Amino acid sequence: MTKTKSRILTALALTTALTAPALIAPMFAAPAAIAGQTMPVQDFSDLAAKVTPAVVNVAVTMKAGADDGDETRMSDSQQQQMEEFMKRFSERFGQPMQPGRPDGKQARPQSKEKAQAVGTGFIVDAKGVIVTNYHVVGKADSITITMADGTKLPAKMLGGDEKTDLAVLKVESDKPLPYVSFGDASKVRVGQPVMAVGNPFGLGGTVTTGIVSARGRDIHSGPFDDYIQTDAAINRGNSGGPLFDMDGNVIGINTAIYSPTGGSIGLGFAIPSSLAQPVVAELKDNGRVERGLLGVQIQPVSKEIAESLSLKSEKGALVAVVQPDSAALAAGVQSGDVIVSVDGKKVDGIKELTRTISAVKPGTSVKLGVWRDGKETTLTAKVGGQKDDAIVKASADGKDGAAKPAPLSYGVSLAPLSPEARKQLGLGGDVKGVVVATVEPGSPADDQGLKAGDVLQQVGKDAVDSPKMAAEKLKEAKTTGKPVLMKVFREGMTRFVAISPRAA
Repeated sequence: MTKTKSRILTALALTTALTAPALIAPMFAAPAAIAGQTMPVQDFSDLAAKVTPAVVNVAVTMKAGADDGDETRMSDSQQQQMEEFMKRFSERFGQPMQPGRPDGKQARPQSKEKAQAVGTGFIVDAKGVIVTNYHVVGKADSITITMADGTKLPAKMLGGDEKTDLAVLKVESDKPLPYVSFGDASKVRVGQPVMAVGNPFGLGGTVTTGIVSARGRDIHSGPFDDYIQTDAAINRGNSGGPLFDMDGNVIGINTAIYSPTGGSIGLGFAIPSSLAQPVVAELKDNGRVERGLLGVQIQPVSKEIAESLSLKSEKGALVAVVQPDSAALAAGVQSGDVIVSVDGKKVDGIKELTRTISAVKPGTSVKLGVWRDGKETTLTAKVGGQKDDAIVKASADGKDGAAKPAPLSYGVSLAPLSPEARKQLGLGGDVKGVVVATVEPGSPADDQGLKAGDVLQQVGKDAVDSPKMAAEKLKEAKTTGKPVLMKVFREGMTRFVAISPRAA
């Protein structure tokens, strides 16, 4: 990704050090009266008074050099602009401001000093249970929360879940604390008014309003992306803060923004309460989230793959690899199967399958609807337990390389997987197939992303172990008039691609 593109369209985690607030100036005049009537204005004052006591500022200290996980950084010119702004702010208002970095850290501390960062949280239990983002507190040495009335309390983390970016804190208080409740995010409608409360740039107690701009947003931050998008102003420091509906219920946890500047441009994203609530409950009770694991590597079903398998639609999840000693293997799932349902619930794609299986308690049996050999069958799988950061991979790594080519159709040249080729490509003896030696630019194979060094393991339903055998299977596939399904191994991962013979 180019530097410019990365700066313009980047999902930013919102943790921030105590930096200067942005001086907000009107961007446009208030709308004029239309035909003698004034435009109606939504009043949020009662709602703000009701919920803000339960919203807290979260301040953390980390070891010098600790990284909060935000991979995006402000450019040098943006850093200079922020520091110049802080200088002008201090001169104008007489309020001293310490130079900081709007990317979530203070200026680089000395080796023995602590880095500081701030975020937001909200109390969900009168006994002091607080919800925030994992990226705010996940690497903290100490955590302090400040309530709306200025009360400061030390907090400890009961548990965190990096995959959903949620964490649960606990504070001790000699009196019941104000709290808010989760609402039903499934009933959220695009266009409805919402209110965010947070701690932008360390200012604390800031209320912003807007509408729900979209639902079900995938910003490619992980397998559980299902964000509520809002145009309510969300800035660094708002991370972990609540997004309220007009009844004062929390329908989302503000987590990320798209921005070319690091500040709000009206593209904020909140974890929906429907995803957050069960995770929070597990973190509160167990300190971790227990997820089900099927033990498969999956990929989307493309139009060409659906056609090659005689599927009526592109829905489902194509199984590329079945992990040894997994629930899927015990159930009889095979590479090349398409999982189309779980316990009768349709699977639209890989994210739906991941979320559905993850929500199943390990040890529970589920019914898998599987498309195989042109028809649907049902398998029973006893879901296993998922280890932290579990990744399904094949057992060997592949590297780009070259081998003596044998000309074939579809725009690829193949070569035997000889001992020399295995050594050159760094492949173990368990990797079977033939080597893709060259890929013709602009060919069907090139269009589907094949490249030299890939290992072709299967054509259609048949495993291939020589260029000659692969050529015969590809020739047979041409007579069907359908795309041919190829199983390809690359860099420790296996996937399927479908190449149309009509384009060859």
